[in-house]
Amino acid sequence: MQTTLTQPPPERPELPDGVDPQPRWPAWYAPAGFGVGLVITFLSIAIVAAATGQTSSDDNNATFTVVATLLQSVAFLGTAILFASFTAPPKPWHFGLKRAPFWPTVGWAALGMVSFYAFSAIYTAAVHPDAKQRVTEELGAGKGTLGLIAAGAMVICIAPVAEELFFRGFFFRALRTRFSLVGAAVIDGLVFGVIHYDFSGAKVLLILPPLAYLGFMFCMVYERTGSLFPTIGMHAFNNTVAFGVQAHGWEVSAVLGPLMIAAVCLAPRFVPARA
Repeated sequence: MQTTLTQPPPERPELPDGVDPQPRWPAWYAPAGFGVGLVITFLSIAIVAAATGQTSSDDNNATFTVVATLLQSVAFLGTAILFASFTAPPKPWHFGLKRAPFWPTVGWAALGMVSFYAFSAIYTAAVHPDAKQRVTEELGAGKGTLGLIAAGAMVICIAPVAEELFFRGFFFRALRTRFSLVGAAVIDGLVFGVIHYDFSGAKVLLILPPLAYLGFMFCMVYERTGSLFPTIGMHAFNNTVAFGVQAHGWEVSAVLGPLMIAAVCLAPRFVPARA
């Protein structure tokens, strides 16, 4: 017996009464938000530089670099919240700050990190990149204990939270309204890799593929778990290892790294559940 549908099925299943739906941010929010975030960052840094008399030729500019990095984090987070508010009043879970089953989440996070380190090992063996990032040096990691701690806090604590909220919680989620999972993750990973390019030479381009894959892998784990907490923890773990290697700051990594991992494990308990 054949039946004829008189009405097409709805694009999205209806939610039960009282359930707050996930806002669908248009895909153009992603590039627009990224562009606005860059503009605000450059303007903020220029204002601070003019007010303090800082120039690019100054040798002792670690403090300014720390301030500039903080301004960038605030600019991108503010831009994400601003664009999200155009659709609906933003809430933490809109950006992925929500609970997820603990052990399955740990499993996906571990699988993601193993895949990244495997990719990095294969890429390094094949390409032999002789360039490295200078982020820890620019943040003052080599200028005494205070500089090492400040650089470690920026790299291990602040950067993972700010970058994951913007690139995965906002940028990737906006792209997913138009692109497939793989397509959105590839775009996100490429932009994530490019934003870490420090323009110190053409050789630095050789380290962009692992960074792009890292961003891609974060997107896949976020999509699978539905929570941003595991990607923040993975990001912090990777930065902890990188900071220890690049800045020889294993003492700082040994303290801040476990604190960040503990924070992302405990933080979901204090996040309000989705209505």
